[in-house]
Amino acid sequence: MTDYIKQTEQALYDYLPDLNCREKELIESMKYSLEAGGKRVRPNLVFSFNELCNGKTEAAVPFACAVEMIHTYSLIHDDLPCMDNDDMRRGKPSNHKVYGEDIALLAGDALQSLAFEIMTSDKAISQSSAAACCKAVNTLAAYCGARGMVGGQVIDIINENKSAPIEVLREMDYKKTACLIKAACELGCISANADDKLIKSASEYGECIGIAFQIQDDILDVTSTDEELGKPVGSDNENAKSTYVSLLGIEKCRKLVAELTDKAKTALNAFDGDTTALCDFADYLASRKK
Repeated sequence: MTDYIKQTEQALYDYLPDLNCREKELIESMKYSLEAGGKRVRPNLVFSFNELCNGKTEAAVPFACAVEMIHTYSLIHDDLPCMDNDDMRRGKPSNHKVYGEDIALLAGDALQSLAFEIMTSDKAISQSSAAACCKAVNTLAAYCGARGMVGGQVIDIINENKSAPIEVLREMDYKKTACLIKAACELGCISANADDKLIKSASEYGECIGIAFQIQDDILDVTSTDEELGKPVGSDNENAKSTYVSLLGIEKCRKLVAELTDKAKTALNAFDGDTTALCDFADYLASRKK
């Protein structure tokens, strides 16, 4: 997946507006958070499913960059004082600590708009098809909006300092975390003009690894150390926050992670191509220590 990461990095910066403008600070703010990096999980999933469906790599590029822009905008907004009020993101000062709350807010807005702009460009349409681009936009918009990622954020906010039941926790994590991962998997198939059966299987894979990822996060919050995890542990317990571990116990959570991982890998049986890398990735998420 290294080549995919390099391709994503370059394309992300190429899509940004030119800095030679009056709103230069806005563009710099957008680039600052895009450069923060991370594992580029979502664009890698777009490319992986595009390849699995025998698609053209260049057709996946705008979709991969779009989902990463949506993810980046959500992180900028998450860190704002009105949300999580975090001063650091991936070892660097949060966007609003560098550019101010006003520019950070607008940078997130601009990244969201740019994501849909690049997915509907003439170049994107020529690389896949108008129908694929329309379907991709509809898919990403649904998964990142009020019924998806943003809705999950709202559920999180209204349940702060409350002991939420497991069904609320599951819905929150599905929308807040899994939906964008599902979107990435589906977009990979859509960029290759795959049929609905394969898109549905990719979606199931994405949902399962997304929920498993969150449950593993909750496990690590009580079993890991600050050094191993790279961030403070035990914060969920200190804040009396409901988690899978607090509601189900560690052993039940570990069993759930294993079950979801197996289900994700089973979903890949619908594909004729080599699914080894995607199976290995699901296993990696389930066994990660940070």
